[in-house]
Amino acid sequence: MSSKGSNQDWNGESAQPPSLADQVVQLADAMLGSNVTELELTDGDIRVYLKRAPVYTTAVPFNQNADNQQARSIKSEPAAAEMTLAVMAPLTGVFYDAPSPASPPYVQAGDIVQPGQVVCIVEAMKVFNEIKTEIGGIVVATVPKAGQLVKKGDPLVQLKPF
Repeated sequence: MSSKGSNQDWNGESAQPPSLADQVVQLADAMLGSNVTELELTDGDIRVYLKRAPVYTTAVPFNQNADNQQARSIKSEPAAAEMTLAVMAPLTGVFYDAPSPASPPYVQAGDIVQPGQVVCIVEAMKVFNEIKTEIGGIVVATVPKAGQLVKKGDPLVQLKPF
């Protein structure tokens, strides 16, 4: 019995391919364990687009020179650290904070931004990709310098969310 072109499993029983819904669930589960935030697949007339919210981290101030007493007081009385979120680079390329060298930057520290607003550009393969924020907030800092190479996942703009 040849398995070439057959739709049978190892036991010789007829194996049904997973349903489209099962395949989408498997893709979504795989995205959770990775840095992938968007995935688009097209097969004939079927188009699947998955997008998940990026994982944000909160920076907590830490003094390496603190003695044990200070460390214990920090543990017992947590300081109110200001939470910031970062707009992350969706691809590797060259960071630009303005549409042209003569133009003002898209955003500066202290600016208020709304979801969907362009905050910078990342150039990759001669294509200028506008990077938009998914959250609203106040710009705390622009991390890279104009013309600096950024890698996928690098923070571009830090925001204090509303």
